[in-house]
Amino acid sequence: MAQLSGKLQQAFALQQHGELTRAQFIYEKILKIQPCNFAALNRLGVIALQTNNPRKAVRLFEKAIRVDPSNPVAYGNRGLAFHQLQQLDAALASYEQALAINPGQVDALLNRGNVLKDLQQWDAALASYDQAIGIKPDYAEAFSNSGFVLKELKQLDAALARFNQAIAIRPGYASAYWNRALTLLLTGDLENGWLDYEWRRKLDEGSPFPHPLWLGKESLGGKSILLHSEQGLGDTLQFCRYVQLVADLGARVILEVQKPLITLLAGLAGVSKVITKGNALPNVDYQCSLMSLPLAFKTNLDTIPFSKGYLSSSPTKLAHWRSRLGERTKPRVGLVWSGSKTNYNDRNRSIPLEDLVKCLPADLEYICLQKDIRESDKQTLKVNHNILDFGDEQADFSDAAALCKCMDVVISVDTSVAHLSGALGVETYVLLPFNADWRWFLDRTDSPWYSSVKLYRQSHMSDWNGVFTQIKRDLMQLSHRQSGEKSI
Repeated sequence: MAQLSGKLQQAFALQQHGELTRAQFIYEKILKIQPCNFAALNRLGVIALQTNNPRKAVRLFEKAIRVDPSNPVAYGNRGLAFHQLQQLDAALASYEQALAINPGQVDALLNRGNVLKDLQQWDAALASYDQAIGIKPDYAEAFSNSGFVLKELKQLDAALARFNQAIAIRPGYASAYWNRALTLLLTGDLENGWLDYEWRRKLDEGSPFPHPLWLGKESLGGKSILLHSEQGLGDTLQFCRYVQLVADLGARVILEVQKPLITLLAGLAGVSKVITKGNALPNVDYQCSLMSLPLAFKTNLDTIPFSKGYLSSSPTKLAHWRSRLGERTKPRVGLVWSGSKTNYNDRNRSIPLEDLVKCLPADLEYICLQKDIRESDKQTLKVNHNILDFGDEQADFSDAAALCKCMDVVISVDTSVAHLSGALGVETYVLLPFNADWRWFLDRTDSPWYSSVKLYRQSHMSDWNGVFTQIKRDLMQLSHRQSGEKSI
């Protein structure tokens, strides 16, 4: 037994130092001798989690639980594995079992709060975090995560206080700075928000760019700079407006963007060359993420550049789509009702097409600008013959841009087409959830980023009825306005 204990200690030390393969080998040897060794089963499960194998981890933790049903640790670890598998109800149940055995297990309280947060059970999540803080007053993760929940509930002063407490406890805590950045930006405090926003680099596991970072201090006269995309397509479309400002400083600008945007952004003002993200990098003097350019140019609410539009559509593409659509007999309205399923807030921002069509007046012409249609929406689209669908004919965003320019109004949830339409200067109605993204700020019906955009916000979580009522009213006004113009 003493020898096994020594082996366990040796394996655990290796595991702590990241030597997972060697640690796993020792744990497995222990289990050949003692198949019901709780510590070896549990720690092998942790290694499975560390190596991104949550299904194997669940099996190992369940074996450990059968060995010792009274030990809360394996229940808590199994909760982590279920959470990785996005089996949120199972994860929550596992944490509840751990806490029934030991109500003071602070990690289980934190992780239960994380699951409740993902389930958007905000009050329950906050209560779980507060329980953890009550037991461990210096629990930086609980302060930061509870601040996120308070932000989602729009209790912004309380959220900022939580992030500040987390940072005071752990001064280099990147997640707390990141969450604070999003909250500051949401309130319109861009000056401090952009500074905190740079902490995202500490969260990014990607390889750093080999070129010196430019954030507005060095002269760019006669220099070359790589401006590169980051995060989603909408982010690239929103922040590529800064390319012209960089070029005006005397720089040769090479723009690296996602493949679907290459054709569209090849003609962007100020660009010398556009390259596809992931290809070999050019030799340049400096580099900067598009998302860092607002900091470099010290952007505030009054100095946001090119709000009237900065993108244009290819004349050839525009002519093609005008011909494809045919003669305009009614006002044309473009529709986008869902974004990427991988977006953390997708369940709030995307709308079933079945719900949206109920607020669309019959005397308008509707064009689907959505390229990827979810299975749940295909039948609705099929039976609504007044919505024309050209999704398979859109090669990339240059086609989407031309289609947007053919519209009288684009209606979009918070996704890339909303930014595309706004950047083209097309009248755009953006439908926002209660806990909208920071870039739309608070309670505004307009956007300082895009002067052609009008914002429609949920007044209550998960309730689109008020938004649909406003959209229907404004579309009816559009129809009457067009009819009036024709009769003059």
